[in-house]
Amino acid sequence: QVQLVESGGGLVQPGGSLKLSCAASGRIFYIDEMGWYRQAPGKQRELVASITGDYSTNYADSVKGRFTISRNNTEKQVYLQMNSLKPEDTAAYYCNVDLSRRLGVRTTFWGQGTQVTVSS
Repeated sequence: QVQLVESGGGLVQPGGSLKLSCAASGRIFYIDEMGWYRQAPGKQRELVASITGDYSTNYADSVKGRFTISRNNTEKQVYLQMNSLKPEDTAAYYCNVDLSRRLGVRTTFWGQGTQVTVSS
């Protein structure tokens, strides 16, 4: 079974920084894509950033230049460094792993979420 546990969320002032961590366990391999999603109240869940096994990254336009996703394949962890935080970044952030490409069928797992609140 695959499990994902996020940590690092909290309350931060605008312009501040936070680093989210996601610890994975189970049958996750380097080739699997991992990412961070977020969902604000009344809004749909959206992709924030993703990273492939060969460290190729993709970011939402709203966070480009401010957020950095990284991963440690040996430890099965993915991180999201968030700088220059804005109030609109306030949301519950969820870690995700996508095994679809490897398994040939849609297979995703989610963490429980960690709250990020940006407020002065």
